[in-house]
Amino acid sequence: MNYFKSLLLLIVLCISCTTKKQSPPNFTIAFGSCNNQVLENTLWSSIEKNKPNVWIWGGDIIYSDTNDMEYLAKNYERQKKDTSYANFAKKVDVLATWDDHDYGMNDGGMEYEQKEASQQLFLDFLDVPKNDARRTQKGIYHSKKYTINNQSVKIILLDTRYFRTALTPDTITKKRYQPTINSAASMLGETQWKWLENELKTSKASYNIIMSSIQFLSAEHGFESWGNMPNEVTKFEGLLKKTQANNVIILSGDRHISEISKKEIEGINYPLIDFTSSGLTHSYTNFTSEPNTYRIVDVVSDKSFGILKIDFSKNEVVMEIRGAENALFRSYTQKYF
Repeated sequence: MNYFKSLLLLIVLCISCTTKKQSPPNFTIAFGSCNNQVLENTLWSSIEKNKPNVWIWGGDIIYSDTNDMEYLAKNYERQKKDTSYANFAKKVDVLATWDDHDYGMNDGGMEYEQKEASQQLFLDFLDVPKNDARRTQKGIYHSKKYTINNQSVKIILLDTRYFRTALTPDTITKKRYQPTINSAASMLGETQWKWLENELKTSKASYNIIMSSIQFLSAEHGFESWGNMPNEVTKFEGLLKKTQANNVIILSGDRHISEISKKEIEGINYPLIDFTSSGLTHSYTNFTSEPNTYRIVDVVSDKSFGILKIDFSKNEVVMEIRGAENALFRSYTQKYF
């Protein structure tokens, strides 16, 4: 009889273990890029199913390569009034940076003549108050900290357009750009670099999430990336060592594909991950292959968005590439210590 009682108890315990719900993450970030305002974005309901605490636009919120600010404003307004997006934005905190097509110039940098006016329209789209520092500073870089119990996440949004010096065209191969030998070339500009150093140096956050818009680690494809300015890559990695900021993760977009890259950097106690998510309304459906030394998750060329699920108790971040109907394309879990 005791044997059967023990067996019954074991069965009950097994059933209890299998039916126990997994505890939700402490903080969830959703992000994406490449959203053409004239195309339907069917992903908002799927993104919402993940119950994100924050949505981060990774750039190319609209497509408006132009010097006509009235035209740019109309396109922002069209996106802002999109019913699906408007309803989503009412429920989720929205942060953003820009990339070239919402900045106003394809592959554009500091040479864009309308950058000051474009900046104000970008901030209008986000309903940034008139007394916010971004209204008077040059560039749209910004940060925000989220506190969860006694833990925190800092989100740092870089401006890779306003101060960026000219890229070097590739005249040898079929690639668009090649790495520059100009040591004075800059991705962020002196003022933003100082700001970024201070943001990392003073951060007490458990995780520091940096939105870059363009890729940091993947650089062999020859399109826009930090790799076009090797001096700036070295400078950024040096900043991680110097500041010893906790668990920096880079988010990026731009490429119309999604992938996850990872690099071990001597001098910091965690691997640097660059999670690319692109695009929301259109993607590189003809993608076959391209080199990326640091790729750890296969490329997704379907329309998709990125999810980061941060669990403080487990010291881990689950990174997911998801698409229509919230389908899970790829997943990667990184442990932090």
